[in-house]
Amino acid sequence: MRSENFSLKPLASLANIYDSMRIPVKKADRKPGPYPYYGASGIVDYVDSYIFDGEYLLLAEDGENLRSQNLPIAFMATGKFWVNNHAHILQGKNGNNTLYLCYALKIADIGSYLSGSTRPKLTQRDMKRISVSCADPEEQHAIAHILGSLDDKIELNRRMNQTLQAMARAIFKHWFIDFEFPNENGEPYKSSGGETINSPLGPIPKGWRIGRIEDVCEFSYGKALKADKRIQGRIPVYGSNGQIGWHNESLVSGPGIIVGRKGNPGLIHWSEEDFFPIDTTFYVVPRVGKSIMHFLYFALKHVDLPRLSADSAVPGLNRNIAYMQQLVIPTEQLLRDFENRISIIFDLLQTNCWQNQSLSELRDSLLPKLVSGEIRVPVSEKEDDQL
Repeated sequence: MRSENFSLKPLASLANIYDSMRIPVKKADRKPGPYPYYGASGIVDYVDSYIFDGEYLLLAEDGENLRSQNLPIAFMATGKFWVNNHAHILQGKNGNNTLYLCYALKIADIGSYLSGSTRPKLTQRDMKRISVSCADPEEQHAIAHILGSLDDKIELNRRMNQTLQAMARAIFKHWFIDFEFPNENGEPYKSSGGETINSPLGPIPKGWRIGRIEDVCEFSYGKALKADKRIQGRIPVYGSNGQIGWHNESLVSGPGIIVGRKGNPGLIHWSEEDFFPIDTTFYVVPRVGKSIMHFLYFALKHVDLPRLSADSAVPGLNRNIAYMQQLVIPTEQLLRDFENRISIIFDLLQTNCWQNQSLSELRDSLLPKLVSGEIRVPVSEKEDDQL
């Protein structure tokens, strides 16, 4: 239901269009640099110069994603950036809020303005005609503030998780590749003169050993679960390229590790919660209990399983070949120490993921109601503290 204070207006009456400033550059001609290079669905590269500086709305001009919308078709670009000729460039005019227009376009009926049967296209003429729900500029600003605050928090959590993941990778590298793990005195083992022994993989700390993947874990087969057989729930479904959907029942208790078997063989994924790995994957079953799962996650990544299928005519990971790959296996005490430290980081990662899921659901439920005026925002509240 649309509030009487909200009306449908053509996009051209709300925004200036800057398509004439776009400059496409072939990949071979781009020079690497710090500035984002945008296409129809987001950043596709980074280049050494820019043609826009400010806050703009980008709207996809062509591509199958205009119909499927698996990726955003309307998104903000801020700061200094470059845009090719696959995205329209707009900015609110006459007081209309650019960020609000971005949110409004996310729920607008874009499909009825597309042309082209094989490759969908949104021409500039048709784009100008898109009906957008809008209120007065002050209320637009208030709505953009609320929805933008939610997206800002989601983005902050995402960046925090990138930092946490980098910390976890660094700890694994220091301990199990550089051998700079803390000894019993709390000093780095290697730099404090810890003894090493020779092994097939080179010198390793005394007390460690070389084993094979099959010595520490089993690769169990996932189970077929086609998209039309999934029942919407809160259990993540994993394929060889990562999470591909949701289901209402799990196959494996989390935390767990998923290994790509077909399609994207050898890719490693982590699930903190119960999950359902489909038949293009393996899931990892440790042979000595779940106390080494975090170690296995990083150790399997370090082995570089994707290279084992690189020469195969049909990409696939052979379990028996994977089992033969060698690993450096540390002492049980060091494994326990590593798990205790890394589990704290992974708990923070998961907390941020759960929070982002809740924030995304809240944003998606509020968006159509705010933009249609079903839920009104008092203008006086537009400068409330960020969420």
